[in-house]
Amino acid sequence: MASTSEIRNGLCINFNNDVYSVVSFQHVKPGKGAAFVRTKIKSMTSGKVLDHTFSAGHKIDIVRVERRTYQYLYNDDMGYHFMNNETYEQVAIQKKMIDRPEFLKEGIEVEILFHAAEETPLTLDLPQYIELKITYTEPGVRGDTATNVTKPAKVETGAEIKVPIFVNEGDIVKLNSQTGEYMERVKK
Repeated sequence: MASTSEIRNGLCINFNNDVYSVVSFQHVKPGKGAAFVRTKIKSMTSGKVLDHTFSAGHKIDIVRVERRTYQYLYNDDMGYHFMNNETYEQVAIQKKMIDRPEFLKEGIEVEILFHAAEETPLTLDLPQYIELKITYTEPGVRGDTATNVTKPAKVETGAEIKVPIFVNEGDIVKLNSQTGEYMERVKK
């Protein structure tokens, strides 16, 4: 058990029979009354964000977590399968635990956050930028050069994104995995 003085961003705690991560916190010492810690915590299982206030000195249960690098293999009715590159151990993760599963490409390395005591996966983080090949897009219309003109395109994972009109079928593009936005065309 620890006290509220140890709260910091990224700390994982047991709260209401769930594992929460501290998103932000503020120690407050009002002129009158007892001190307290105002926090914003995010559930590692559901993704729900709560505002919660702990009184100063309140005991909190810190959860030990570990980040491990895994490689994406495939998906089926059991979930999305990943392999640890060091131990070759495989783990299946449900679709609801992955923020953008449509950008998972075979062989891509991801980071999985594990509850160290229970060995259960909590969250999965894709790399910030992903390079994917365009498998289908309409050709750009000549003369349509207004600023920020985009067209739909399908990438190798099956996801549909918006790309500038100069991007063609077969091009490799860099995407932001959190937003799904086109960043740039990758030079070959």
